[in-house]
Amino acid sequence: MNAFEIYQKIDPSIVSDMFLWIRENERKLYKSAVASLTANRHLRPVFVEKKSVSDQIAWLHKTLKLRTSDTIGEHLFQVYYMKGQQDLLKGFCDGMGIEHDGEGSVEGALPEALDDEKLKTTVDDLVENHNPKVVSLYLRIFNLQTKDGWKNLAAVLDSDERLALS
Repeated sequence: MNAFEIYQKIDPSIVSDMFLWIRENERKLYKSAVASLTANRHLRPVFVEKKSVSDQIAWLHKTLKLRTSDTIGEHLFQVYYMKGQQDLLKGFCDGMGIEHDGEGSVEGALPEALDDEKLKTTVDDLVENHNPKVVSLYLRIFNLQTKDGWKNLAAVLDSDERLALS
């Protein structure tokens, strides 16, 4: 599943929370995203900037559902998780035995395989301690980090009802 497809299926409240966080904490990224997405649609940023915050977020979400917005959408997810959801990232890396910098950024290469038992235990812990929809989104973004993803992670995402996007 690509980023634009995730935006098509995700609960809008998760996108709203993400954009509110980006808008407050990563203002330059927010403005850059607006500028890039409006340019892709042959519009000027002022078209979005004049809208209320909730209407801006709705427009951004609608635009990120398009295939042409995939790279921008994936980048926004990555920044949100790397800076706004570090506890979740650290929990995942620690649970899976993936070395990281203490802030959730993986050090070295990603593992070629994910241990099934560690994956089950880690997902259970993450769902218990975080919003399951935020966990689901993170796991889907993590699974985009290699060409074909990890088959066992994809299977968990497809079969675990707690990890539904919407």
